[in-house]
Amino acid sequence: MSTSKARGQYAKGAERREQIIQTATDVFATEGFEGTALKRVAELVGVKEATLFHYFKGKQELLTAVLAERDRRSLAVGGEAAAGLGLMPPIAERNVREPGLTTLYAVASATANDPGHASHSYFKERYEAVVRDTAVDIERRQKAGEVRTDVDAVMLARLTVAAFDGLQLQWLYDKNVDMADGLRQLIEVLLAPSASQQM
Repeated sequence: MSTSKARGQYAKGAERREQIIQTATDVFATEGFEGTALKRVAELVGVKEATLFHYFKGKQELLTAVLAERDRRSLAVGGEAAAGLGLMPPIAERNVREPGLTTLYAVASATANDPGHASHSYFKERYEAVVRDTAVDIERRQKAGEVRTDVDAVMLARLTVAAFDGLQLQWLYDKNVDMADGLRQLIEVLLAPSASQQM
């Protein structure tokens, strides 16, 4: 087989893999990821369901790829707020519109804590990055006098991320929970400059 032909096949394979990820993300967002979702993805891509796993090691690898795509799309949601506190409420609003992906994230994050799990590294690295980026934003705001300085920026970041995850879990059980508003109020109350800073 010629090198150019091999490259062409690789490019087509990569293109098909990306098509599957994009399609699965869209399907899971509205229809969920259980039941006939994979069959629906295969139909939309134009392949048999078994063919999906020619491009992925298994269902878990596909689900992880979908979650990574969800994260990529999240960055586009925030506009100027590419990371940190300003990005959280718009992401929460988007999560409400994509209940299937929100459920997938909650289920996958709860089961991936075992180091042997296929998504363990993804979630470990994701939490590290989210806490780090949020802490950088908080530290910048602390220096500007916008955020309390009596609590470490990393701890404030962890508490804010924990509140986001907790509000999201509550919303999964009660759709009257307003995640975005809850986050805005948390940021206003928990992170507000302390009385000693205002003197």
